[in-house]
Amino acid sequence: MSALALSTSTPVTRATGNASQSAAASPGRASPVVWISVFAAMIGAFMAILNIQITNASLLNIEGGIGTGVDNGSWISTSYLIGEIVVIPLTDYLSRMFSVRRIMLGHATLFAVFSVACAFTHDLPSMIAMRGLQGFFGGVLIPMAFTLVFTKLPKAQQPIGLAMFSLAVTFAPAIGPTIGGYLTENYGWQTIFFVNVVPTAAMVTTLFFTLERQPMQLGLLKEGDWLGIATMAIGLSALQALLEEGNKDDWFGSPFIVRLAVIAAVSLSLFIWIELTVEKPLLKLRLLTQRNFGIGTVAAVFLGFALFGSVYLLPAYLGQVQHYNSEQIGSVLAWTGLPQLLLIPLVPKLMQRFDARYIAAIGLLLFAYSSFMNIEMSLDYAGDQLFIPNIIRAVGQALTLGPLSAVTLGSVAPQDAPAASGISNMMRNLGGAIGTAVLATIVTKREQFHSNIIGQSVDLGREEVRSRIAQMTDYFLAHGVSDPAAAHQQAIIALGNAVKRQALVLGFSDTFAVIGVVLVLAAIAIISLKKATGAAAGGAH
Repeated sequence: MSALALSTSTPVTRATGNASQSAAASPGRASPVVWISVFAAMIGAFMAILNIQITNASLLNIEGGIGTGVDNGSWISTSYLIGEIVVIPLTDYLSRMFSVRRIMLGHATLFAVFSVACAFTHDLPSMIAMRGLQGFFGGVLIPMAFTLVFTKLPKAQQPIGLAMFSLAVTFAPAIGPTIGGYLTENYGWQTIFFVNVVPTAAMVTTLFFTLERQPMQLGLLKEGDWLGIATMAIGLSALQALLEEGNKDDWFGSPFIVRLAVIAAVSLSLFIWIELTVEKPLLKLRLLTQRNFGIGTVAAVFLGFALFGSVYLLPAYLGQVQHYNSEQIGSVLAWTGLPQLLLIPLVPKLMQRFDARYIAAIGLLLFAYSSFMNIEMSLDYAGDQLFIPNIIRAVGQALTLGPLSAVTLGSVAPQDAPAASGISNMMRNLGGAIGTAVLATIVTKREQFHSNIIGQSVDLGREEVRSRIAQMTDYFLAHGVSDPAAAHQQAIIALGNAVKRQALVLGFSDTFAVIGVVLVLAAIAIISLKKATGAAAGGAH
């Protein structure tokens, strides 16, 4: 049996060198060795999630460094996410076959290796390949950390473990662009990929001495759901590529996008059919029929949509509209992360006193409110104006993930925890991929809409428009343009750019409203859940 399938109350008594201590020091408390291994696993989850967003504020620099176009640079983030989304559902099967210890140590080591390899790439294809492999080997670390909370810690201490996992999942995306922007501006974009080496080395060393050794079960190779694995990998990869390229290629107006859509639809339909009919499925999709887990997973998709979508929107807005550099973008986003360091450790106490459903719902509504605060942005709306919304968003995120995870997985049997963890984490990341693609499309479409509306008012027949062009023509004549006709042309171009910039601001404003609505729907979904039992679920006792 996999270590992940051990009951939280079952002591590990088999001598395993330095890891020979029991899984629990007492019926209600985990031993120090268990806590050390859980903490080390959280480092891995933090680094794996951090690397989804760490390149966001530095894409222009990386694109210049490897000589690719602006339209293709987003694949630097997308390829990593594809690798993660594909491997997360495989984690339970891999850990049972090779053992938890081998999978965590091996994948963490290769995660660091391919991180460093990214820094030495010189073109887009090699960067995409290295980032995809980096994501594949790092993605395992997310559900593993999540599962250890539910399988290694007694229920009374699970809220503390969930708070640690929440810190990894919500703080890492927020602080990722900050770290990436600072390193890029001061030391070059390559250093972004070296940042993983030391934490990963510390994690591997710690887990080597604290995780129990278990034999491999290579006989599971014969039982592998290989057709399910193949259809899942093809379907999710095609879906992610469709989401990434759709906005740039005018969606279904492109034959390439249509082909990707067909491949994704056929492969994922086959995958679902296979998982519901085979004796030993890769993913136990039937777990979604459990009320709390099914609805909670939907809420996790909405949360991923907002969490990753907002981390995409803010750097895009600050870069395209306010022309911030990487470090400036990172300093603004830092305030969505830093407050969480103070708040998330307090969440377990709240979960002991109040219903976890209400804590999560309040967190989602605060996150939604912070998005609604950004729906009336102007050309002067920049870092200072984003400070309060970012603080409120940080508070909301801090209150959300731990209680949401407790309610969603609190009713799942311990032996199903690894499978449930894989589904939940995959769906949250998939929600993030969908959110980024949908929000990018909304920004584009709403910018076009507002540009048409504003453009109708910029009529040369209007006196104020002619006056404005005259003023701008005089400005260009006074600043080095000697030809009046050329100055007049420059003035018209500048006016057009002003219209485009204003339309872009309005487009981003509309998109923040969409995030707010999605979060409100997630809050409603959480309130509709049954009250969970057990310490991890909050004030149910």
